[in-house]
Amino acid sequence: MSNSEGRYSAGCVAIAFLLGGAVGAGLATLLTPKTGSEVRSRIREQAYAVRGEAHRVADDVRDKAGDLLDKSKGVIEQKKAVFESAYEAGKEAMSREKERLVARMKSEKAEDTFSEKEET
Repeated sequence: MSNSEGRYSAGCVAIAFLLGGAVGAGLATLLTPKTGSEVRSRIREQAYAVRGEAHRVADDVRDKAGDLLDKSKGVIEQKKAVFESAYEAGKEAMSREKERLVARMKSEKAEDTFSEKEET
């Protein structure tokens, strides 16, 4: 719920705020001198209000999570492209180095063969 710096996320704060508001409203409703039907009506109204606010917060969190997911996908695609280009560059460099080594080995072998022929 909290991060390493001791701060709380916006979602946690919003939920705590809603719960605190609901508890406070419930206590205020129960402690006021009203008839039973008035209290039940007031509780019902407050429950609808809290429910609506909870849906609004949930929608906001869902939207923010969707935005974060979209951004994450973009970053992943970007990193994937960088990795693929680095991989291809590495393959090309390895191929060039292999060709250079093979040519060097052929050259050395040819020199050895030539020097052996001169000695005989």
